[in-house]
Amino acid sequence: MYSDLGVTKTTRRAGGPSWAGEFPVDCAPITLDADAVLAVYTDGNIPSGACLALNTTTNRHVPYGGSSDEVQTLTVTGTPTGGTYTLTFSGQTTAAIPYNATAAQVRTALEALSNIGTGNVTTAGGAHPGTPITVTFTGTLANTNVAQMTASSAGLTGGTSPTVTPTTTTAGGADLGAGGSETAKGFLLGDKQVRTGRHVDAALYYRGRVYSDLLPSNSGFDAAAQAELAPNIYFDKVGA
Repeated sequence: MYSDLGVTKTTRRAGGPSWAGEFPVDCAPITLDADAVLAVYTDGNIPSGACLALNTTTNRHVPYGGSSDEVQTLTVTGTPTGGTYTLTFSGQTTAAIPYNATAAQVRTALEALSNIGTGNVTTAGGAHPGTPITVTFTGTLANTNVAQMTASSAGLTGGTSPTVTPTTTTAGGADLGAGGSETAKGFLLGDKQVRTGRHVDAALYYRGRVYSDLLPSNSGFDAAAQAELAPNIYFDKVGA
């Protein structure tokens, strides 16, 4: 084992973490943010193999926050009694959608757009006009900060100034967390315990081999983290 410019290179030996590979790996000294750890691991015990991110504001490492599929909410106001509206996404506009559309009808209209396509949105809630409908971007649009939909309410009738308003309720993407908390940087090497306000020195495993099926079940690791870490970490499975 040797250290160079704050980076430690080591070969896994017997007694090392089961999830870590057996050829030379790179680790770096870090500081765990105690309060961020406690927000996820409420007993203060963060396990070896926990996926970590870097809060660029505090320069301390925090539990990886995961990535998000974008969710947009369609709300109808003004109590229309008839007519239709349309939705526009990245320059393409849907066919007319009835004022009292169900979630399934909204999904069908959006999937008909070539820049969305079948299987790339799910919908819930409704029916309009009384209940909002949520649109979640999935499939090829998953984990992406997609364009904000707009709506044309000109075809709605009845009520008082009926309007359809799309809003983003969950921004999509893997790099949207405060201070970068949704961008994976590596894995915690060794179990740690923290207490409120007491940040803890630790080691970050950021280059080498990882057996993903041996990571702890509460590691926070997901497919987006794997994609972010893949340039430096080779992911394998036991027996694969």
